[in-house]
Amino acid sequence: MPDPYERFQKEELILRDELAVDRTLLANERTIMAYLRSGVALILAGATFIHFSNVLWFKLLGISCIPAGVAVMMFGWMRYRKIKISIDKIRNKLASKPDAG
Repeated sequence: MPDPYERFQKEELILRDELAVDRTLLANERTIMAYLRSGVALILAGATFIHFSNVLWFKLLGISCIPAGVAVMMFGWMRYRKIKISIDKIRNKLASKPDAG
């Protein structure tokens, strides 16, 4: 996958660009927390359906919610790692740029 920031020269990156990378990092962390929260909610909903239901289709719904919650959490973690690697590449480029002055 080509680097989307390759077109920018190191000398062109300024404080605003470095702060944008920091905002992107924080947004990535908020996103993983949302994925984890959604996964836990699905798992808890599944357990609740199984425990409190006497109807077969509710139990089946609960049984399907648990692996769906785990899948959501795993997908979120994989997405987080992929974006974090990209962010780390950008940060390394910013750290290695020569200081103007």
